[in-house]
Amino acid sequence: MASLKEKLRRLRQEKKLSLEELAQKTQSSKSYLWELEQGLKKPSAEKLSELAKFFGVPMDYLMDDNDNTNQNTATRIFTRVNNLSEEDQKKIESIIETLFADKNE
Repeated sequence: MASLKEKLRRLRQEKKLSLEELAQKTQSSKSYLWELEQGLKKPSAEKLSELAKFFGVPMDYLMDDNDNTNQNTATRIFTRVNNLSEEDQKKIESIIETLFADKNE
């Protein structure tokens, strides 16, 4: 079971961002983000939405304490791909099809 603070920290680290870099990219203060990652503050719905959009995850993922890693990974990937242009989505689909074709040989 991963909490909001753990998910935010993990997402930030996956993007290899410092708190300062994340603060700049999300128009937040470094101290505010630190407090979120420490579980000392809860974000407003607006800030939660902004963070979810920035990280390419649904708000439900951040709010839900369940951490079904496989499901959450698939949801994160789907959300990120869904936000891409149609051309980029087709490129990704082609890559996935190639991977599956290689596995079935």
